[in-house]
Amino acid sequence: MGDRKKSLLRIGAVALLSLSVVLSGCSISGSSKGGNSNADNVNSGEVGAASPIEISVFLNEAGQQPTADNKLYKMMKDELGVTFKFEFLAGDKNQKLGVMIAGGDYPDLISADTKLTAAGGVIPLEDLIEKHAPNLKKHYAKYWNQMKDPNDGHIYYLPNYGVYNGEVADTYYGGPAFWIQKAVLKEFNYPTPKTLDEYFDLIKKYKDKYPTIDGSPTLGFEVLNYDWKTWGLLNPPQHLIGHPNDGGVVVNKGVAEIFADKDYAKKYYQKLNEINAQDLLDKETFTQNYDQYLAKLSNGNVLGMFDQHWNFLKAEDSLKTQKKLERTYVGFPLVYDSSIKDYYRDRPALNLNNGFGITVNAKDPVKILKVLDKLMDEKWQKLFTWGVEGEDYYVNKQGRFMKTPEQRTNTDDAAWKLANKAEALYNTAPKLEGYFSDGNATTATNQPEEYQASLKPYDKEVLKAYGFNSYVDFFSAPPENPVYYPAWSADIVDGSPAKIASTKLNELSTKYLPKAILSSPSSFDSVWNEYTSEIHKLDIKAYEDKINEVLKWRIENWTAK
Repeated sequence: MGDRKKSLLRIGAVALLSLSVVLSGCSISGSSKGGNSNADNVNSGEVGAASPIEISVFLNEAGQQPTADNKLYKMMKDELGVTFKFEFLAGDKNQKLGVMIAGGDYPDLISADTKLTAAGGVIPLEDLIEKHAPNLKKHYAKYWNQMKDPNDGHIYYLPNYGVYNGEVADTYYGGPAFWIQKAVLKEFNYPTPKTLDEYFDLIKKYKDKYPTIDGSPTLGFEVLNYDWKTWGLLNPPQHLIGHPNDGGVVVNKGVAEIFADKDYAKKYYQKLNEINAQDLLDKETFTQNYDQYLAKLSNGNVLGMFDQHWNFLKAEDSLKTQKKLERTYVGFPLVYDSSIKDYYRDRPALNLNNGFGITVNAKDPVKILKVLDKLMDEKWQKLFTWGVEGEDYYVNKQGRFMKTPEQRTNTDDAAWKLANKAEALYNTAPKLEGYFSDGNATTATNQPEEYQASLKPYDKEVLKAYGFNSYVDFFSAPPENPVYYPAWSADIVDGSPAKIASTKLNELSTKYLPKAILSSPSSFDSVWNEYTSEIHKLDIKAYEDKINEVLKWRIENWTAK
């Protein structure tokens, strides 16, 4: 799959993207800085305080700058001589990347995106890792072939999640679910909703009984549909029929097909249309941005939503800080009927096309890679996750890492984290997951005894009512991942027929589905038929064929031999 034809497709994609940016009113600067990597043009020194380096970083998520006196970044500056200069996404990601690519105006480190690969904005890393980054090479050794771009065989990004040491710790669930407030469950004696009807019935009964929460109108259900965060709108149908998260397709016996136009997808959106008619859907749900969505969850008056848990952790941290534990959430793996086994929880998969890439503008890519390599040392990994021993955690007589109640409270406080954690860097950087060499879990949430000790009385009450030890237990244990999994990480070249079809399908979905959901029940079918008619005008076969080509390639190249 790394033939010359694919390379030509990429070159064409760059031209198309650049042209589109110009036509939209964005001018290209006089001389493009992209095109030539500095990887072989630098006499890079060793990493240390005597040889300082500033690394500019673009992150494709909204966020806040760490405080000027953040203790971990200060330690990195003092010991490694490295200072990070962060830029967070503000506005539309595709527009930002389009301007960046057209002007060749790249930072040193950048969050992964296939547009950057297609534009030649990031450099191949495999040779540099082999020569200069022994920790990273060891870390990714088992996944080396998976990290290679199937279009040309190069490694462009350092996956930020999915590489585990030892068994996977599983006291925390960060994946997709239909979430519902703990207060709703307690109100009705801790039921276990298994279907959409049961779930929305609980929300309706609670909203009818409590039309306001702390002075704000009670909001039944939210659907996040903003920028690239569209899974809250698009993904539920695949889970409701018992499939894992494969993005815009479901895979049966190794063959992928879209599900946007299927009857089982219609069934879900018709249910949302029904709950909208019952005034259970937030009227602003399709016009708000991500920050507004988080603000509503943080207010404590949203009863439920479909989302990935990691995506709203900031809101839950805020609720904990406000001591509104009853307004935090429990995830349920809903399915259409009892004949279907839930498949929301999966085994960790390498987070391909995510993590950091080093751009062609980086003045010293070797040294940047050496910095990332140094930070893979267990000393730094423990600092990133547990913090400073004696300040943020303690070691008991058995050598186990634990936290005091005060230390646990700190980790829920957003302001404290900006001064004492390095999440802006850590979340996208390579990382150890699972267990350290001393047997402690790499995160406090996955340390079994620390997790149990950290549970608030309210959470203990909830878990006891269900007979569970952790919130992971609400989900069926996952089977082994198929070799090709997940399909959503397939790299589809920008400008190709497959990418055009995929993009247009997403545009149609984000346009028509809100329209169908918000229409009168009598108009739903006509809007749905118009939507599927537009889908069938697209070259869906090109999209499905490309996904299946990638899946076949993965099976052939990733299967252990």
